[in-house]
Amino acid sequence: MENVEKKIDFLGFGDIVTDAFILLKEAEIEYDDAKSEKKLCMSFGDKIPYESVEVVPAVGNSTNAAVSAHRLGLNSAIVTHIGDDDNGRECLEQLEKEGINTEFVTTQKGEETNYHYVLRFKDERTILVKHHLYDYNFPNIAIPPRWIYLSSLAENSLPYQQQIADYVEAHPETKMVFQPGTFQIKIGYEKLKKIYKNSELFFCNKEEAQRILGTFNKDIKDLLIGLRNLGPKIISITDGPNGAYAYDGTDIWFGPMYPDPRPPISRTGAGDAFSSTFTSAIILGKSIPEALQWAPINSMSVVQQIGAQKGLLTLAQLEKYLAEAPADYKPKKL
Repeated sequence: MENVEKKIDFLGFGDIVTDAFILLKEAEIEYDDAKSEKKLCMSFGDKIPYESVEVVPAVGNSTNAAVSAHRLGLNSAIVTHIGDDDNGRECLEQLEKEGINTEFVTTQKGEETNYHYVLRFKDERTILVKHHLYDYNFPNIAIPPRWIYLSSLAENSLPYQQQIADYVEAHPETKMVFQPGTFQIKIGYEKLKKIYKNSELFFCNKEEAQRILGTFNKDIKDLLIGLRNLGPKIISITDGPNGAYAYDGTDIWFGPMYPDPRPPISRTGAGDAFSSTFTSAIILGKSIPEALQWAPINSMSVVQQIGAQKGLLTLAQLEKYLAEAPADYKPKKL
């Protein structure tokens, strides 16, 4: 374990998980334009063949983000819970291998470690998730971190999330990033409005923005303004291969995706790579347009690998891609 007396640049709060990637052979995709939804369809009550399975420990939104930030040169730690099982021990070993501060990892006796199934089909994925209900408690943090990164937690975590918001409110030297997970989007703004209010950075994709705001409106400008009206200072919305946007209350920026060198293998972790790299750029003193240049590079690299962390870049690797970027790879003000 690393020395917690060293000031933490990036402290992730969120559930850790092991992902089992299952590559499907037979499936279909159905489109619902009215709801902006795509559905993965397979024969019901049948035996469905699959191509392969690959198990990846110690992932999850905030864990992926902490690993990403550490590889970019920041001192990262994670606040999370594991069960007292083999999966939990494997997750802990992987965190330490990555150089992540594990002082705030809690092993809960009698509980299982989160384990998700990722159904891969073409270049997209559908994830079967289960967040175990851990006894969440805000840790004793000796030195306030520079930034807190909050993402996916289980359904019993609402009081815990209020503690996180209270901590940030009481420690103005600590800034917060909010990348809401499935439950946090489902529970709605009203119950998490203190989180929104105290967030410096906020990340989601276009479809998530629509769900959070309860609208079918697809206009990016309206979605950016609507989310910022909920409290966060800087909003960023990703729109898959169509690019990403950022809004600070004054200017709206658009950033293209970095061109893929070959077709993506799996998009799992692309959003985490984008959000954490954007955040890391800001922590390292970069501007919003510069952060919009950094973030898609890590997303591009991640989708070339199985799992959310294998493709995460070091700062030197990212800067090399940036130096070799096409001439038109530049954010523009809208």
